[in-house]
Amino acid sequence: MHFGAIADDFTGATDLATALRERGLRTAVVIGDNDVPTDHDAVVVALKSRTAPVAQAVADSLDAGRRLTAAGAERLYVKYCSTFDSTDEGNIGPVLDAVISMAGADRTIVVPSFPANGRTVRDGSLSVNGTLLEHSSMRHHPLTPMTKSRLRNILAPQTDAEVFEITLDVVRAGAVALRAAIDEAPPGYLIVDAETDGDLAVIAAASRHLRVLSGGAALAAHLDAPADAAVAAFPAVGPGRLVVCGSASAATRAQIADAVARGAVARRVDLDAAASAPADEIAALAAWMRSLPPSALPLISSVTELADVRRDAYATADAVEHVLSAVVAELVSTGDVHRVIVAGGETSGAVVQALGVSTLEIGPQLAPGVCWSAGETASGNTVALVLKSGNFGRTDLFTTAWEAIA
Repeated sequence: MHFGAIADDFTGATDLATALRERGLRTAVVIGDNDVPTDHDAVVVALKSRTAPVAQAVADSLDAGRRLTAAGAERLYVKYCSTFDSTDEGNIGPVLDAVISMAGADRTIVVPSFPANGRTVRDGSLSVNGTLLEHSSMRHHPLTPMTKSRLRNILAPQTDAEVFEITLDVVRAGAVALRAAIDEAPPGYLIVDAETDGDLAVIAAASRHLRVLSGGAALAAHLDAPADAAVAAFPAVGPGRLVVCGSASAATRAQIADAVARGAVARRVDLDAAASAPADEIAALAAWMRSLPPSALPLISSVTELADVRRDAYATADAVEHVLSAVVAELVSTGDVHRVIVAGGETSGAVVQALGVSTLEIGPQLAPGVCWSAGETASGNTVALVLKSGNFGRTDLFTTAWEAIA
């Protein structure tokens, strides 16, 4: 196994796995504590640790790292969101501390840049589509509001390790110069600027000697890998479709509006009912879905505009995740739905866990960081899934994604 990766949410896991598969690596996503296969070139363990308590996130990440190492992983990759979603308490720093120590390393690079999706780092500060992170829509994220742009200022409160910055001029001096800067730096974390895929290619070449890497998915698209691995055929699945959205991001809200404009039939989760009578809300949503004609494209969302976000965001998010995941699990188990697009990292994790899927095989890429995947549920059904970060994907994704597995 060339790479063993630990992803802090399920959309991030498929995002990273897509990049590795595009490099020609036979790649699988393992859900949580399920067995790690030893017949793949790369395995990504998908955790639900981005907003978990720090101790739990660290314990789960260490367990994943040990299992990957035992399965033969030559290098480890800690995957976090390209907008560095976290709080002053964690979880990126504590997880990096734990994995670095476990691997016997004393440093790693920190590279969240994802140029194809507008995430770039210059002078140590992260921007989203040209806007500093603290002024982007991520400032209003209900669970991890990002109010700082300089990555050092985000990471330093989370770790006792030293945090250093390597600027773009060093990167653009080439891989030899960058490797020297990496090796000459004191032990700790090295935030490396990157604005283009060319920059990421230099970083990948300069860091190939590191036992542990950390970053978003885009860096993985430039890692050394065989380019001639056979791509397995995507399994055939039935026609039943469903879109569920737990994300409140601007991109997902725009995708919902576009899908409705193109004829999707939408319904919002009753947030009060989800919290007070979840079984009734699950039954109501499943009945609504079954009442629609087979040709319909059903879409269930938690919010349609930013004003819908509750102040008690954590409690509301937990209730919504439970309802949405239970609806998907029920409809898949009864054969009403075979293909599901899920928007939102936490919601994706809840859906996959509710389905009882243990391993996902990565399928066609739809956009940078977005792909189809397939897995077998606990009830023995094969389901096709798009697990989409709230911020990723073209505006028309909810209506065009189905064509890739038609």
